[in-house]
Amino acid sequence: MPRVHFIAIGGAAMHSLAIALSKNDSFRVTGSDDEIFEPSRSRLKERGLLPEKMGWFPERLDKRIDAVVVGMHATEDNPELVRARELGLRIYSFPEYLYENTRGKTRVVVGGSHGKTTTTAMILYVLNKLHVNADYMVGAQIEGFDNMVKLSYDAKIAVFEGDEYLTSPLDRRPKFHIYRPHIAVLTGIAWDHINVFPTFDIYVEQFRKFADLIEHQGRLIYCGDDRNLCDIASQVRPDIVTFAYHTPEYEVRDGVTYLHTATGEVPLKVFGEHNLQNMEAARLVCRQLGVSDKKFYEAIAGFSGANNRLQRVAESATSVAYKDFAHSPSKLRATVRAVREQYPDKKLVACMELHTFSSLTEEFLPQYKDCMAEADVAFVYYNPEVIKHKRLKDITPEQVKAAFGGSNLTVFTDSGLLVNELRGMNMDHTALLFMTSGNFSGVDLAALAGELVGGR
Repeated sequence: MPRVHFIAIGGAAMHSLAIALSKNDSFRVTGSDDEIFEPSRSRLKERGLLPEKMGWFPERLDKRIDAVVVGMHATEDNPELVRARELGLRIYSFPEYLYENTRGKTRVVVGGSHGKTTTTAMILYVLNKLHVNADYMVGAQIEGFDNMVKLSYDAKIAVFEGDEYLTSPLDRRPKFHIYRPHIAVLTGIAWDHINVFPTFDIYVEQFRKFADLIEHQGRLIYCGDDRNLCDIASQVRPDIVTFAYHTPEYEVRDGVTYLHTATGEVPLKVFGEHNLQNMEAARLVCRQLGVSDKKFYEAIAGFSGANNRLQRVAESATSVAYKDFAHSPSKLRATVRAVREQYPDKKLVACMELHTFSSLTEEFLPQYKDCMAEADVAFVYYNPEVIKHKRLKDITPEQVKAAFGGSNLTVFTDSGLLVNELRGMNMDHTALLFMTSGNFSGVDLAALAGELVGGR
């Protein structure tokens, strides 16, 4: 029975891979971490994978372990990692392990600065509806799937969300450089992760390298509205076939988005121009996998979104509330615009949290200019303690307000004050939007939205 040990098992992707392997009775899975948060903790406990004690225990590693998977949370001098190297064990990063276990499959990899989770989710949702077996890795929970990772012996297709962030403490390559896709998607390029890619040109180069790593006679599906992607697509190897996509025709009527197709209108459960672009990318991928457009549209009509991606969390007779993972400027702008378009007659109250390394960096703040201009009321929150934890230079509310611009915006550094401000507002005929990769320093956003909007 192969033994696989996870160093830093509590990560979102890491714990999902551990759970996926544990469902195969031929694997014995162990793991360790110095701290594990929800929901990873409960999910690992349910599968009997939660470490008995928090911490690193190098003495538990021996030569009988077949593979060690190292998460980004582990440092290069991690005691267990040092021990694994001393023993000469096979050490993998998370993406390396996925690649090694899907070498004989048709790999679909979705990359881009925004929309990659939703696009991957759409592809998987349609394949699942049509009973097409596929391995996968996606960065959010999807309806109809009980885990974010699946590896199997019999699936002939593997669909991966391709993150451009670093692979592991030992491997400074972006994750999506590891997967070598047969079918690649690039949704757009907007500068991010400035702690790793200090200039926009360096960031763009990672996507160019990704295109160079497509398998022989592969496919590149890309957003034709992105100038940088058009440039990359024009320079790919001659054996690669390229497909550009654009926003499909649609209209919004009575709060529902209708897609115009060759076979008639398709009412959707999702909305927003970005989502419709993501849907076009997913359609082209599915077509390459043998799914007709007719079957694609029949299936995608039921897609309600990935968890935390424009997810409706509360609704009343007159008002509605959403939460979204948006945190970078391009995501923020697209999400605010989508809600504005979907609810033109409602007051739009948009709240976002500066939480990532890039968003809290003084040099990056100007990228947010006018990102929330389409909101009637805009609130930006950041926690000065997070800035200290990330060892960044202090920023002031005045700097943040000047960077975003607009007279509709107020900056908070105390989430309690922001919550009180929201509670004092009249939320009748309002679309309320929370955007963050965090949780506004411990706020239960779904519960708050239910309280404010007056329904769940």
